[in-house]
Amino acid sequence: MTTLKEQFGDIDIYLFDQLLRGRIRPGMRILDAGCGDGRNLVYLGKEGYDIWGVDAGPTLTGWNKFQQAQIENLPFPGADFDVVICSAVLHFARDTEHFDRMLQDMWRVLKPGGLFFCRLASNIGMPRLNPGRERLPDGSERFLVDAEMLLMRTTELGGELADPLKTTVVHEMRCMTTWVARKSC
Repeated sequence: MTTLKEQFGDIDIYLFDQLLRGRIRPGMRILDAGCGDGRNLVYLGKEGYDIWGVDAGPTLTGWNKFQQAQIENLPFPGADFDVVICSAVLHFARDTEHFDRMLQDMWRVLKPGGLFFCRLASNIGMPRLNPGRERLPDGSERFLVDAEMLLMRTTELGGELADPLKTTVVHEMRCMTTWVARKSC
């Protein structure tokens, strides 16, 4: 009998939610930007999705649809993917300019009508922290966003929220926000 971990890997639960809601379907071309070891790709790969991974490090060498690249300089011509996943990556931006360059290039490779799924550190739920580069109470340093910034970027990019912003607050340590947007057709 297959275990849940064998079937789904370490998939982000909020990404799993998008699968359950039918927003990510077999046959879609999916890019995991900042895929790391591919934890969000296990289930998608087994189910026949057309999945691609990009990461700054050589974490998935040997997989023919993996490319080592910076997110702000993706090696695709444009409008190539139905879904772009960016889980726990954008909060490594050095500053607002770097954040925007990464975001704009991911948006560039997203097809019109495509889904952008992002999890990132925020100050939502911990307003004493400021947007931008901050040292968090858990000791890590992250680039934080706030709701206003995410809503403004969604509009500027010509998108709309597919879901309301959702934030998980790890008591007095950090906040992780799920940002799901759809690119206008």
